[in-house]
Amino acid sequence: MLRLVKLTKRFGAHIAVDSLSLSIAPGELFALLGPNGAGKTTTINCLLGFLKPDAGRALIDGLDVTAEPLETKRRLAYIPEQVNLYGHFTGVENLAYFAELGGRRYPDSELRKFLDEAGLQREAHDRRVRGYSKGMRQKVGIAIAIAKQAKVLLLDEPTSGLDPSASHEFSQLLRQLREQGVAILMATHDLFRAREDATNVGIMSEGRLIHHLPTTELTHTGFEKLYLEAMSG
Repeated sequence: MLRLVKLTKRFGAHIAVDSLSLSIAPGELFALLGPNGAGKTTTINCLLGFLKPDAGRALIDGLDVTAEPLETKRRLAYIPEQVNLYGHFTGVENLAYFAELGGRRYPDSELRKFLDEAGLQREAHDRRVRGYSKGMRQKVGIAIAIAKQAKVLLLDEPTSGLDPSASHEFSQLLRQLREQGVAILMATHDLFRAREDATNVGIMSEGRLIHHLPTTELTHTGFEKLYLEAMSG
């Protein structure tokens, strides 16, 4: 569903992503870890079509992101560290707007159903988003992905700044999306959530994928040790 083939992105003499290859099947969650500057966000920006690779390919549902940017965008949803919504709109109004941007129009009852599935409290549906917490904004982001019928979900530091309860709720939502066959790529620093939520993890350093393994092969202690060893070179 999501595939990178020797993806490379340079900024002048600096190689931000260095011949990165990975694939994520429907229902899988790949957690991409690494320090700031490792190339995680650049990779996501290439998948979104915000950056053009210097070499290699980024594919969504078999379509090349560079060659077919509109079609690939229709198949994916993106939730950044800070979900950008219109503060003067309510939760349901934001959902209606972004769903329509994605080419889908729903009745009010269906929009509220999506927000329910994403775990947003009913009393918040008609409140202006400017008063939402980060966790509530993320739930609207998940609802947008559901309404868009996205096949791929890209996440950039989604649990940063969340309290443990909100982080746990977010993880449950990701499991539901996986059960629906969504392929998920999550860039994160959160070792615990990566170990708990992902089917596979990769560790990046200086643009290269230096470790790639299924989480079934990891203990939490072993994972932390592997990560720290990778970061120390």
